[in-house]
Amino acid sequence: MSTGTYAPRPGAAPVGRMIAAQTALETRMLLRNGEQLLLTVIIPSLLLVLFSTVDIIDTGADEAVDFLAPGVLALAVLSTAFTGQAIATGFERRYGVLKRLGASPLPRWALMTAKTLAVLVTEVLQIALLTAIALGLGWSPRGNPLAVLALLVLGTAAFSGLGLLMAGTLKAEATLAAANLVFLLLLVGGGVIVPLEKFPDAARSVLELLPISALSDGLRAVLRDGAALPWGDALALAVWAVLGLGAAAKFFRWE
Repeated sequence: MSTGTYAPRPGAAPVGRMIAAQTALETRMLLRNGEQLLLTVIIPSLLLVLFSTVDIIDTGADEAVDFLAPGVLALAVLSTAFTGQAIATGFERRYGVLKRLGASPLPRWALMTAKTLAVLVTEVLQIALLTAIALGLGWSPRGNPLAVLALLVLGTAAFSGLGLLMAGTLKAEATLAAANLVFLLLLVGGGVIVPLEKFPDAARSVLELLPISALSDGLRAVLRDGAALPWGDALALAVWAVLGLGAAAKFFRWE
């Protein structure tokens, strides 16, 4: 018996199409969340404008915006890839969204890929906005754009791994509190606004090991000093990325 021309063809869509659709959904959810916008857009923009125009912190002999702009770009990556993703994924896990998506035709690795791509799309919008603001404040970036891109990708991988690890192991309320606390601590002690040289030597030796310090220092070396890719900072970010993503893959709980 012929089924006819218009017979349905049940089955999952191609994985690439599923990832694209899930990425679009994840991006819309990120951009519609008021708390996410506060973390990803408003706070970095306000910090950049405030500390570039008001002489509050001694950032050295150069213009304040030349020191602050790379640090705020690093903060943007932290806010989206770590804080925002950890909180959103933690509550999706609590409400059973991840469990249901994990049982759908969309493979679990493809879901995580879509979340990562949504983070990258959001970061592109953040960086474009913050760059425009910094240029309006008199910023004169230098260096190789490919080196900047490499650092941003490595930073995104590092913070994504740590964010997913937190979201997949802690309860949603604990993730919310911990992610915001880490954001505030790294904002102050990660070389974003306050130069690490201002901290005591003992504290500085520890702070320099953090991924936010490697990202902000690396971006500053390229964009302010015109250096080539800072391999030490890139290696530190790569190590954090491997450790974070590896631990997230091993310990992430979907329920």
